[in-house]
Amino acid sequence: MSSVAAAGQPVSLVVAQLVRRARAAQAEFERWPQERVDEAALACGWAIMKPENNRALAELAVRDSGLGNVPDKIVKNHRKTLGLLRDIRGVRTVGVIAEHPELGITEIARPVGVVAAITPSTNPAATPANQIINAVKCGNAIILAPSPKGSATCEALLGFVHGELAKVGAPLDLVQMLPAPATKEATHELMRQADLVTATGSQANIRAAYSSGKPALGVGQGNVVSIVDASAELDGAAEKIARSKTFDNATSCSSENAVVILTPVYDAMLAQLTRQGGALLDAAEKAKLQALMFPGGKLAPAATAQSAPRIARLAGLERPAALDARFLMVEESGVGPSYPFSGEKLSPVLAVYRARDFDEAFAITRRIYDFQGKGHSVSLHSRDGAQALRLGLEMPVARVIVNQAHCIATGGSFDNGLPFSLSMGCGTWGGNGFSDNMHWRHFLNITRIARPIPEKVPAESEIFGAYHGKYGA
Repeated sequence: MSSVAAAGQPVSLVVAQLVRRARAAQAEFERWPQERVDEAALACGWAIMKPENNRALAELAVRDSGLGNVPDKIVKNHRKTLGLLRDIRGVRTVGVIAEHPELGITEIARPVGVVAAITPSTNPAATPANQIINAVKCGNAIILAPSPKGSATCEALLGFVHGELAKVGAPLDLVQMLPAPATKEATHELMRQADLVTATGSQANIRAAYSSGKPALGVGQGNVVSIVDASAELDGAAEKIARSKTFDNATSCSSENAVVILTPVYDAMLAQLTRQGGALLDAAEKAKLQALMFPGGKLAPAATAQSAPRIARLAGLERPAALDARFLMVEESGVGPSYPFSGEKLSPVLAVYRARDFDEAFAITRRIYDFQGKGHSVSLHSRDGAQALRLGLEMPVARVIVNQAHCIATGGSFDNGLPFSLSMGCGTWGGNGFSDNMHWRHFLNITRIARPIPEKVPAESEIFGAYHGKYGA
């Protein structure tokens, strides 16, 4: 589809028809009471969590994209959806949602309208499902723009969603997708015609969302660093890092890309990572791996979201430890374009840095984020709470994940308080307009009724008294 859609119609007209149907469905749906809206959101959740649907979607995603693995995608589809449904359970998104008598304020939830959701090939079922549930929970319609490799998975998900929405009597046009084959032109047109754009995936998609002329929620680039302090419980830290690094072949932007280990525990931590299935490459092996992953200095798709043994074979590695590894490790000392392993790798490959103390670990991590990944998250394995606070106060990140498997924890977990999400806002550090996990609140407008309250005008002395006392009038 270039300037003309596959059906012979201009792209703008094809998209306009989708949007018109979405607006009609949303106009009907926004009159529904909270209980029925909640049923519609649950219907969308069950569409992906139903075991046979989940497996079919996972298998289709891996078949078409070649990214990740089926068992982990099944876990991801289930866990992320169940967690989101837990988060939104009992949340009011219809009508009056808050009263503040002391302020004379009443807050009323209002839908944003039609959401255009740009979704990635790395999570072609879990991310669309997350966006659908959030949009529907808040009374909106949503039109999905999947990546080309994720289009068939998205279409299958849409069929499951429609089947469940029909059960609760919801208009099916609440949830639609761009017709295949998905193109940049159609996606850009959808963004121009929608009311809100949510974009997860490549930075090219994020930039397009921000330049669409519509309100947009885009996410930042990942390149997570995990600091291992001398006080860390090393075996637990190694298990968590390995689990996070290998989950779904590191498709997640929240997967660790580098680990910075303090010198007193460096050798012991490497030993623990090796016990967890890591293989530390020598200089010659590292050069072969770099040639595969970064031809011309830029990340190539050959190793993206592949298993470590497959990457090792593609790189021409011959050592059995590398060919049988859960993940590969390369020692690194520099940061920047001349040291490509210091950037995001989207594969079970981990860069390993040595630091004399926490100050140097902090400095190395800061340099890595100044190169790539600023705003996203940092991981810390330590018993020293002051270190976590320092990272929160000084590191340019929106999340500090302490003593957890990072890629599992950062998008919400049943044992932490972050909202379940697959879209991580990275604040102004990462070029985003928000710094939390994208969740239901981002899919609502709030109307406020303001009533008069007793006037409270402070005396100037109340405001400036301390200032004048210290500095003079």
